[in-house]
Amino acid sequence: MPRAMIRTIAAVAFLGFYVVIVGLPVIAYSLITNTSDFLYRAGKWGIAMSMHLAGVRVRTEGLENIPPGVCIFAANHAGSLDAPATLIGIPRRISFLAKKEVFKVPIVKTALRLAKVVPVDRSDRDAAIASIAEAIKYLNAGISFVVFPEGTRSADGQLMPFKKGTFVMAIQGRVPVVPVSMLGSWERMPRGRLKIARGEILLRFAPAVDSTVYTMERRKDLLERVQAAVVEGLDSPR
Repeated sequence: MPRAMIRTIAAVAFLGFYVVIVGLPVIAYSLITNTSDFLYRAGKWGIAMSMHLAGVRVRTEGLENIPPGVCIFAANHAGSLDAPATLIGIPRRISFLAKKEVFKVPIVKTALRLAKVVPVDRSDRDAAIASIAEAIKYLNAGISFVVFPEGTRSADGQLMPFKKGTFVMAIQGRVPVVPVSMLGSWERMPRGRLKIARGEILLRFAPAVDSTVYTMERRKDLLERVQAAVVEGLDSPR
């Protein structure tokens, strides 16, 4: 059996074991205490260990560009490890917008809801608008978000056009947007591949963009500015 597959199986097996042995009691504790900080820290540690077993390192550049307050991290979406990589690499409490399908498993749904992850139905415009409103509520409560403006993973690792929802969220929430260029994710685990390739994922943070100087009518201008910053980070040598 190839080593990459062995590492992948070890990572998945560990994560499954961790969810059952540690995750269930932590979820119960979070429900009883109505807090999610311990759940977040435990989940982050488990995912970091799973990535380590898979042979994946997460490296960061430009952490000084992250503002001290709440913000939205807008990243390219090249592979299946993008969410774990940003969870590990961003040094603060974050949450995500996630497709509604991942909420179908009861235990997972409970954990995601406790972690303030917001489900998105990409096929229903009204539901997507409601999801943005829910995310803005969490932004106002002090939780930063990672959003993938392309809306889905790239099939070939190349950047796809950004959609406007992320920038509506930023303007209405009045929070800065940090462009994030993620390199190496597609090489580690592209869409449709079951094994993880050993190596590095680099998160490159560009200077934050102030969304408060943009109106809803100019949301496309904000989109283009953030997308250009992501492209610049992807094109810069590692």
